[in-house]
Amino acid sequence: MKQQLEQALTTIISNLYAQPITVVLDRTEEKFGDFATNVAMQLAGSLGSAPREIAEQIKSSIEADLADLVAKVEIAGPGFINLTVSDSKLAETIYLPVERSLTGLKVLVEYSDPNPFKPLHAGHLYTTLVGDVIARLLEVTGADVVRLNYGGDVGLHVGKSMWAILQTLGGEYPEKLSEIPEADRPKWMGKQYVTGNNAYEDNPEAKAEIVAVNTRVYELHANNDRDSPFAQIYWNCRNWSYDYFVELYKQLRVTLFDRVIPESEIVPLGLKTVREQQANRIYQESDGAIVFKGEAHGLHTRVFINSKGLPTYETKDVGLLMTKWQDYHFDRSIVITANEQQQYMTVMLKSVEQYAPELALKSEHKTHGIVKLKGGVKMSSRKGNVADALEILEAASSANKAATGQDNSDTVLGAVKYAFLKARIGGDIIYDPLESVSLEGNSGPYLQYSYARACSILRKKEDATGDTIVDLEPGERTLVRKLSEYNEVVAKAAAELMPHHVCGYLYELAQVFNRFYEHNRVLESEREALRLQLVKAYAETLKNGLTLLGLPTPEKM
Repeated sequence: MKQQLEQALTTIISNLYAQPITVVLDRTEEKFGDFATNVAMQLAGSLGSAPREIAEQIKSSIEADLADLVAKVEIAGPGFINLTVSDSKLAETIYLPVERSLTGLKVLVEYSDPNPFKPLHAGHLYTTLVGDVIARLLEVTGADVVRLNYGGDVGLHVGKSMWAILQTLGGEYPEKLSEIPEADRPKWMGKQYVTGNNAYEDNPEAKAEIVAVNTRVYELHANNDRDSPFAQIYWNCRNWSYDYFVELYKQLRVTLFDRVIPESEIVPLGLKTVREQQANRIYQESDGAIVFKGEAHGLHTRVFINSKGLPTYETKDVGLLMTKWQDYHFDRSIVITANEQQQYMTVMLKSVEQYAPELALKSEHKTHGIVKLKGGVKMSSRKGNVADALEILEAASSANKAATGQDNSDTVLGAVKYAFLKARIGGDIIYDPLESVSLEGNSGPYLQYSYARACSILRKKEDATGDTIVDLEPGERTLVRKLSEYNEVVAKAAAELMPHHVCGYLYELAQVFNRFYEHNRVLESEREALRLQLVKAYAETLKNGLTLLGLPTPEKM
């Protein structure tokens, strides 16, 4: 509807004034109409006429040419044009599919990115949920989406964990791993990482041993070693991590990834690329390491290969980007990480821009803040006070039981997902389990209950079919008007990669519906057939939105 009107008004203005201007409509308060534009004021300077005079001319053309679409045109203030759409045309928009504006584009979305040998913590949980919805938004607007998950199966964190594992096992005894119960493995792995990290920071002798273990991990990949006792411990523990991640993704009911890319897979290409571009002076030697000097670009210098010849995160991401291009020839590549990775990713992409500018141009880095528990406690896996993803879900489950006396996985999942998704991406997230499970206020369970309530109304009249939605009464029109915004909100959320727009809209929609239902009798009223159509449209729109956010939609609560 909005786009149709904008195109029609652009044509009118072109016919009236031969001016190359694109009309932009804004949603306005209902008392002023449905849409407003300041195009008359934009044209005033070039036409040398008063804005209201231009607005009156445009109004006359709208009334003559768009009578079937626009019910009322009003001029306000210095020359704003307010438009009220006809009831029938407004109602038509609530049944239109989301515009597939990204059809034909291949878009890679990389998110979650947990590291094997470490627990999947609350930050990874947030990235997983947000990334899943961003991928859904891009898909519903037509993109061919490839979901990617990248994880560090090599690197210093693995060296720390492997060192601690060897200490715990008393040496290279892979058979001792069978003594660890399957249910305890995620926690056990997390504990090893904390032990190894503390030793690395506090004990110089242990630090040297960890560096040596880290080198051995790279060597076993280079030699394709799967048989030595050291390798057996590594591969078993690596698999434990991946099994844990898959189980959690199933519990979260997120769309499964198209591909998991381990760091070890892309290291050779990253090293090869950096070495090749070192010959072209893009990367340079400095104190035995290979660096990119970002100062010439207003950035800072970062190491890509350390003095021991090992790749840093930067070189690994070079290899990852080259692998993505080699395997997918994407139109866009979106990477979602925490804010703390922003600077290093900026330098990495700037370095790639020097020799593969098209890849840097097509790559986007979306960042989010820190996940904190209520009270402002930052969670850090390095210090061992991290809350892992399962603990977040357990906290929500406990809060839900305390509030309702029930153990409902749909409600718990809806609570956690919505609590993370409703905040604008970029800032810190403070998670409050009790607030997240509340059936009142801006929460996932509130929206789930609102959907179940609409389903309950429809069950009482299962043959709800019907009247054409015309000649709307005020309360009915307010609801239809809000329903008509859904496609615009989804398009905006997809364009900005911001799921919170959908959350905010659904909460407002539920509030509008509740007011409508409170003041407009549906069943056994003279307008029952029409109002049931509105209830049905509301339920379908709410369900579509909740599904887009990955929230369960129970029909009874």
